[in-house]
Amino acid sequence: MINHADFRQIKVRFSDKGKGRVIVLLHGFLESLEIWDELSAKLSKSFRVIAIDLPGHGRTPVIGYVHSMELMAECVKAVMDSIGLRKYVVVGHSMGGYVALAFAELFPKHITGLCLFHSTALPDSEARKKDRNRVAEIVKKDRQQFVSELIPKLFAEENIPLLKQEVSKAKQIALNTPKEGIVAALKGMKERPSRELILKNTSCPVLFIIGKKDALLAWDNLLLLTSLPKSSYNIVLEHAGHMGFYEAPEETFKAIRKFSRICFRL
Repeated sequence: MINHADFRQIKVRFSDKGKGRVIVLLHGFLESLEIWDELSAKLSKSFRVIAIDLPGHGRTPVIGYVHSMELMAECVKAVMDSIGLRKYVVVGHSMGGYVALAFAELFPKHITGLCLFHSTALPDSEARKKDRNRVAEIVKKDRQQFVSELIPKLFAEENIPLLKQEVSKAKQIALNTPKEGIVAALKGMKERPSRELILKNTSCPVLFIIGKKDALLAWDNLLLLTSLPKSSYNIVLEHAGHMGFYEAPEETFKAIRKFSRICFRL
C-alpha cells in the first residue's frame, strides 16, 4: 500500500506491506522504493516492511539545493512518526546506508538493527569529492547519457547479460530521478562526515552486505569496518557487484530475514 507523510512542506511517498516487527528499507542514489519490490514482497511475509522514496528520488519532491544525509534521516523519522512506529531495523543500500548511519546518530533509540547494504561509514576522499562535482556538471548537461553509462557499472560484468530486465528497471528508475534531485544528493553525499564512531559505539547489531565484485566500494575495505560494531554480522556475495538485491536475491533475503530475527529476538 502506498502512502504519504508530511515533511517540510512536501509529501514523502512510502510503501507499507505486511504485519509484525518493522523493517525500513532505504534506497540508494538514483533509486526509488520500487528497487525493493521483490525483496519487500518476501520480507513482508514475516515482517512489516516500510520502503521510502527519499527526497528528490522516486515521487518524493526535491526540498533544496543540498540534500544532506541528516536531512534525509529526518525525513525518514517523519515518515515513521506519521505511522506511529518507534522501533525498527533500518536497511540502507549505498546512499541509503549513509542515511541509515545519520539516522543512527540522530535517533539511536529508534534503531533495533542496522544493515549497511553495499555501503560504508567512511567519508568521501578528496578525489571522490572532486568526482562528485564533475558528475554534477555532467548531469546538468546530459542526465540521460550519465544514467545510461552508470547503471550497468553497478552490476558485476558477468551478470549484465543475465539480468537484462533488472538492469533495464534500474535504468528506468534512474532516468525518472529529476536533475535537481540528483545534484542535491551528490552535494549531500560529498559533505557527509565519517561515521566510524557511530558503528563503534552503537548498541544495536549491524549487518554488512558486501559485493565481492563491487566496482564502487572495494569489498576488502568494507570488511575492515565489520570489526567496529560490538555486535557485527557480514555476508560477502561472491558473484555480486553493487546491486545484491538483484544479483543475489535469495542470499540477500535470507541474510536480512535472519539478521532481523536476531535483532527482534524472534
